[in-house]
Amino acid sequence: MIGLDTSRTFKPVNIAILVVSDTRTLANDTSGDLLCARVQSAGHELIARKLLRDDVNAIRLQVKNWIEDPCIDVVVSSGGTGLTGRDITPEAITPLFEKTIEGFSHMFHMVSYQSVGLSTIQSRAVAGTANGTFIFALPGSNGAVKDGWDKVIAPQLDSRTRPCNLVEIMPRLKEV
Repeated sequence: MIGLDTSRTFKPVNIAILVVSDTRTLANDTSGDLLCARVQSAGHELIARKLLRDDVNAIRLQVKNWIEDPCIDVVVSSGGTGLTGRDITPEAITPLFEKTIEGFSHMFHMVSYQSVGLSTIQSRAVAGTANGTFIFALPGSNGAVKDGWDKVIAPQLDSRTRPCNLVEIMPRLKEV
């Protein structure tokens, strides 16, 4: 079976949201609002939300603190994945990865292509694992957040998704 198996039990995960932007504030952070609403409507726990400027050290420190927190299972960021000089989210977080989830970027681009066509090549969406935590970096536009969460991340964070999902392997991420 492929898809949602409603005979299985839903297991909520604990999620932290990071928005990276030099121009947004919590008052006008629409992509952060979208992510938070989607996390909660999916039945997950929103543990933390932070908005940071495009600063490699600040971003890396925040994500590092969250991956060291045993109460956080997943970090999702929005913003800073483009090609301009200030877009530095991948540079900030990828050094923290123990493993890169290459398939995430591929799937994000496939989904994004349906919405924005070849403009998807301007995104450097990435994902990985560190210290038993999943980390996803999405572009900052509302459309990219919707596509990335709704069509890629949310299904994999639903323990009912078959044939497999990320929730199933969470207990094994720290295996040696």
